[in-house]
Amino acid sequence: MKSSNFCIILAGGKGRRLWPCSRETYPKQFMDFFGVGRTQLQQAFDRFRNIIPCENIYVSTNIDYAHFVREQLPELPVENILAEPIHRNTAPSVSWGCMRIAKRCDDARVIIAPSDQAVMREEAYDSNVLKGLEFVGSHDALLVLGVKPSRPEPGYGYIQIGESLETDNMYKVRSFTEKPEREFARVFMESGEFLWNTGTFLSGVGHLISCLSKLLPPVMRHIQDKEMSQESEMEYVREHFPRYPNISIDHGLLEKSDDVYVMECDFGWADLGTWHSIYEAVSRTDNENVAVDCNVLAEDSKNNIIKVPKDHLAIINGLDGYIVAEKDNVLLICRKEDSSALIRKYVNEVQMKYGENYV
Repeated sequence: MKSSNFCIILAGGKGRRLWPCSRETYPKQFMDFFGVGRTQLQQAFDRFRNIIPCENIYVSTNIDYAHFVREQLPELPVENILAEPIHRNTAPSVSWGCMRIAKRCDDARVIIAPSDQAVMREEAYDSNVLKGLEFVGSHDALLVLGVKPSRPEPGYGYIQIGESLETDNMYKVRSFTEKPEREFARVFMESGEFLWNTGTFLSGVGHLISCLSKLLPPVMRHIQDKEMSQESEMEYVREHFPRYPNISIDHGLLEKSDDVYVMECDFGWADLGTWHSIYEAVSRTDNENVAVDCNVLAEDSKNNIIKVPKDHLAIINGLDGYIVAEKDNVLLICRKEDSSALIRKYVNEVQMKYGENYV
């Protein structure tokens, strides 16, 4: 029986938040960052393949990274790789993906998910996703997957829940807050009214295209023509995709729409996009240090996250609350707290002073 469930995995980011281990030429989603034998992209694909047919899974990426997708997911149909000609944010990526899916199945139910997340309970994830797909199949709505906060994490987005629906654990969204200050995050967590935003959402393809058409200029509407060949579509995308604005789904669509709901999920989740979030998600030693797939000798040191090449040995003394990360020609040592802003600053400075070979 033909399935109307589809998936778009977002894997086009440059991965700069995990610099220097994640580089623009080889970003984190294509790395086996934790030494588990599968890259982050492969783990995301494995997760969805349990519940969605392989031919209904699409990967959105940049043209420079398409070869990684082909190498790492040889079972994925080549036509399911959406290789964008230029870096844009998630709204244009999702728009193209939905148009491609709608040509195959105009009543498709779609889940859009980042490739850089950890799921601790796979069976619960499958159950939550299937329940969400059923919901959006019968409602013109956008449904976000949320999880209950376990700590006042300032690096995550928060969703304030509103009116409860008759369906268990589903609520109208009252508000979104992106990366609040730690004290606000603490208030959010203690109130019981907020969930972490996992960055994963679901919708019927027709409703999603309708919402996106109000947000984005109609520069790519012609690819919805079912008579257009794959080759013609790619040529059209190369010419017209750069005219899309740099807009994220979260800011451009979810935060401004009225028909947005959230489902409280219980699958155990962590964002693996930043050093601090990895530190919080991974098991630690007695001194609260995290060594990510590397050899470390730590003395009089605590609350650190360390990742160096596997053939190197890191000896750390007297550090408290630091990132120590080395890859190729760059060694980074900086405070862990609020490191995302610092790393963004350093990447820009290094790029200007020393060139592309260091970013």
